[in-house]
Amino acid sequence: MEHIELDSRAMRVLAHPLRSRLLSELRVHGAANATALAERLGTNTGATSYHLRKLAEVGLVEETAEGTGRQRFWVAAQDSHSWRNTDYDDPDAQAAAGWLRRQQFRILVERAEVWEQERARWPEAWQEAATMSDAILELDADQLAELMDELYAVLLRYRESGPSEGGHQVVVNLVGMPADPRDAP
Repeated sequence: MEHIELDSRAMRVLAHPLRSRLLSELRVHGAANATALAERLGTNTGATSYHLRKLAEVGLVEETAEGTGRQRFWVAAQDSHSWRNTDYDDPDAQAAAGWLRRQQFRILVERAEVWEQERARWPEAWQEAATMSDAILELDADQLAELMDELYAVLLRYRESGPSEGGHQVVVNLVGMPADPRDAP
């Protein structure tokens, strides 16, 4: 599986409500054409096609060999992306990064709410395994960066080991931030 560090242009392109949803849909459900994506996301095929092309311009999605014309299929070019908040001097890219972070928080909350609604329908083993926790630690910025890198390395190890029989896609969100962001040093 591939990972991409977003440059400022890709960041600005991805910071759009439909584009971020299109990329997520392709990552979770695999290749699809604009018509199917438009139906799933409640939009029109023209807008979907336009935004898929914008995502392709920055290498986030690509066409497959399947289909032609409006029925051509698209796939996510990578299965994950990230960015370093200090990589961008461009104010537009910084604003886009802020929008994407807030969007990720919104998606996290939406997924957690749907999980809580559907949890009882899942086998007990899944109900126990799909959990949430938090910890408040005393760390400096370097230690937090090291912790996040180590946790991400664990995720990569599981991702690279491949799917297991009976496995389902799961989302693991890593968030490390000051406990009281208003208390800046």
